[in-house]
Parts: sequence; structure tokens; C-alpha cells
Amino acid sequence: MSKQLTIYDTTLRDGTQAENFNLSVEDKIRVSLKLDQLGIDFIEGGWPGANPASTKYFEEIRNYELKHALISAFGSTRLFANPADADANLQALIAAKTPAITIFGKSWDVHVHAALRIELEDNLLIIEDSLSYLRPHVRHLFYDAEHFFDGFKLNREYALATLERAIRGGAEMLVLCDTNGGTLPTEVHDILAEVKKFIKQGKHPVEIGIHAHNDSETAVANSLLAISLGATQVQGTINGYGERCGNANLTSIMPALALKMGYTFHAANNLSKLSETSRYINELANLPHNRYQPYVGASAFAHKGGIHVSAVKRNPLTYEHIDPELVGNVRRILISDQSGRSNVLHKAKKFGIDLDSKDPVVTAILKELKSLENQGFQFEGAEASFELLMRRALGAQRKYFTLLGFRVINQKSDIDQPPQAEATIRLEVGGEMVHTAALGDGPVNALDNALRKALTSFYPSLSEMWLDDYRVRVLASDHGTGARVRVLIESRDRESEWGTVGVSHDILEASWQALVDSITYKLMKDERKK
Repeated sequence: MSKQLTIYDTTLRDGTQAENFNLSVEDKIRVSLKLDQLGIDFIEGGWPGANPASTKYFEEIRNYELKHALISAFGSTRLFANPADADANLQALIAAKTPAITIFGKSWDVHVHAALRIELEDNLLIIEDSLSYLRPHVRHLFYDAEHFFDGFKLNREYALATLERAIRGGAEMLVLCDTNGGTLPTEVHDILAEVKKFIKQGKHPVEIGIHAHNDSETAVANSLLAISLGATQVQGTINGYGERCGNANLTSIMPALALKMGYTFHAANNLSKLSETSRYINELANLPHNRYQPYVGASAFAHKGGIHVSAVKRNPLTYEHIDPELVGNVRRILISDQSGRSNVLHKAKKFGIDLDSKDPVVTAILKELKSLENQGFQFEGAEASFELLMRRALGAQRKYFTLLGFRVINQKSDIDQPPQAEATIRLEVGGEMVHTAALGDGPVNALDNALRKALTSFYPSLSEMWLDDYRVRVLASDHGTGARVRVLIESRDRESEWGTVGVSHDILEASWQALVDSITYKLMKDERKK
């Protein structure tokens, strides 16, 4: 019988401590919704009260009805100088009104003396007292035993004593943290055995979790080993983001647990969304996707030349440890006339396009795709643009309007005032010429406003669509201001959301490409409903 686990994601808290990994409150909401779709059990939203953005997140997320995931607020044990009912940190955790709360406490005597500057017994007191105070206010209460492995190795008795106080305080889960990331799998086995033995001697049943960091490149291994030894919760981040070398990578841990070790958890039913989720979060953070990442990387199931290609064509198991579709990835054969063909057919099926593998149009689509990718286009976060590309190749895509020309002026007339942007646009719609202008907050916004102004009288449904996100990435910085840029636009209406992409040396041209695709996709989508 397989064992039920809980997956605890801390991308929004521990993940955002990674260098160059930043998310706005709006981005954090988007990530939460995406993780909920994946089936993550607990989403750690951050430290309420730590900063205005964290507080706002917990206020905003209450406006959304998650299908499965539970939000957890994170904080520390109370200050020794404060009683629990007067401690600002504990009050902020309760005020966040989350179904779960996770607090951390010191397990390592060195930290008790050096960081908290209190006596060892005082630390035990605040662990139990903090948890006891929080217990009546929350459905799920987790205790993160910070630096537990280092503390255990230097003072076994004290590290275990901190766990005993956490149990007394009412924690339902003791999460053992390898905070410095220096523990090796050979050490995890013996330490977990001691912890299980210690807990078994007590009167109150409690579960064990694992929270590993990757400073020794063993976070995934330590997490999998801990689960195999009886831990029932694993904490980590999408793509392994985290402070220093990162956290345990859930995009590697989850498929290993489900597909190789026989464990069950809610997200195990949705692993086909894993690659999409991985790329989505990278795009939100405006970071490049690691193509060599296991399971979800673009190269994870890529085969190049010689005997590998020949063998994989006969039987993929010869050089693939799992079927890539199980994690939402695709097989790629890099040097062959079949290169990428399966990807095109896979997408066609997803978009409801009937394509035969021998149809010459598949080759035409593939040729254009390669050409665009060489220019810097990427379609992982812009599937609407890719669907339009395919439909154009089939001659099945209606042209809703034709550009005759546009001009954008960005004028700064006062040193103390921001520039003023104005866009003028000329279009042909159904044989009728349209000439209009609009102002905007910046040249791209002005162009977007002018385009909508010109089209809304012909296509009223555009008034129900809005741009949700706009991102620019420089593709080759060695060219300086002459570098190509890639613009990704995320749009939505009341029913769905979609992404489009544009690439050019000119940021306005790249933005125009993505804007046109966005509006065209909306009109095509509405036309299908009629």
C-alpha cells in the first residue's frame, strides 16, 4: 500500500531569498494559483508583518478560492522578552488568518547563545510557549526545527529536547531542517533513526517532515531518503530556488516520489502540469529556464546524434528513465528531419488541430519554428502565439485587421515631470480605414491604447480583455543598446488567460508583435464560441 504524503511549497518565502529572484504581490498570487492547480498541499506565503508586501499578500489571497492548497503563514518563536499574547510576530501570524502556521525555533545550542543570546532552557520555554499560544488559533500547526542536523551532531540531547518541547506545545509536524545544507545522505539515515526512536518513546503521536538546502548538492537526495525513512511531509521550492545554493527542488522530488518510489500525494495526479508550472514561475521571475534541469528542462529528454537517436526511435526506454509526457515535457531529437515533429503534433492535439504526422504542413511549421527560435522566440510562456503560428501555416487563421502604420512619440518637456507618450495608428478593418491616437503611461501602453481604441467599435468584446503582465528580456547583452529583446505579454478576460511573444531589435516592434497576437487570439477565441 502506498503512503500518503503532503507537499509543502516555500517558493514564495524561502525561494524569494534567492539572488535575483523577485516576485511582486501580484506575482505571488499568480504563483499561488498555479501551485494550487498543480495540487500542492501547502503554500507558504511568507512572513506576515515582515514587510508591507508580505502583509498585503495574505490580505489579497483571501479573495481567491483555492481548489486544494492551504496557505501557511511563517514566523519565529516569540522573543524571550515578550509574553506570547504581546509578541508582534505571533500576533501577525494569527492576523494572517491562514489555515496553517509554521514557526521555526532554534535546535542548535550555538545559535541559542550566539543569535538569541539567551540560556538553553529559555529557548525551550519559548518554543513550547509559542506553539501552545498558536495552537487554538489555527487548523494546522507545523514546527520547523532550524539547523536541526547541525545541532544534533554537536549536542544530540539538546536538539531532541527542542523537539520534545515542540510536541508539548501542540505541533502536529516536526520539520527537520538542514538549514546550512551541509548534511550528507549518509548522515540523514542515522539521525532520522534516532529521531523516530525518540518520538516513539513519547506519549503524543507526531509526524516528521524534511526541509533541506542544497549547499552540498544533496537536498533532493536527503529529502527522498527522509521520506523513505518515514517522513510524511517534504518542503521545497519550484526549480530549487532559495538562499545561497537553493532549496530542495520539488520539480525533481515529486516525480521521483510518485513515479519511482510509489508514494501518493495530491499533486501526483497532476504531474503532467509540472513542466508548465516550472517554466511559468521562471517567466514571472524574469529568469531563464535551466534547460538541463532534470524532468522539466528542455534538454531533459533531448537526444543528439549517433547510437542514442537510433535506439530511442526504436524504444525510448533505452535512454529515457521515464516517459517525458508524464511530467508535461516532450522528447526532442536534435539532429534529424524528425526533430521537434512530435512536439508540433503534441501541441496540435492540445489545440484541437487535426494534423497527420506525414502532412507537409508539419514540416513547414517546424521550419518556421526553428527560424523563430534562432531569432530568440520562445513559446513556453506564449502558447497563444504558437497556436496562431500553426493556424497561419494551415491557412486557417482569419486576419481581423491590417496595420497600415503607427507612430509613437515619447516627449519630455519638463525635467521634473515624467515623459508623455502618444501613439498614432492607422489600420484597415474589413475594408474600412481607421486612424486614431491615444496617450499612455509609456510608449507601449500608448500603442496598446491606440490599437484597442481603433478596434473596439468593430470588436466590442475587446473591452472585456486586459493585459495582465508585460515583461522584457534582453537576449544578447553583448550588443548593448542594439541587442534583441523578447517581449512576453500575459492577457486575460473573464474566462481565461493566455501568453504571447514578440522579438525584435526594437522594443516597440517586439511589443507590437505580442500585442497583435494577444488581440488576435482573443478574437479567435470569441469566434469559436459562436
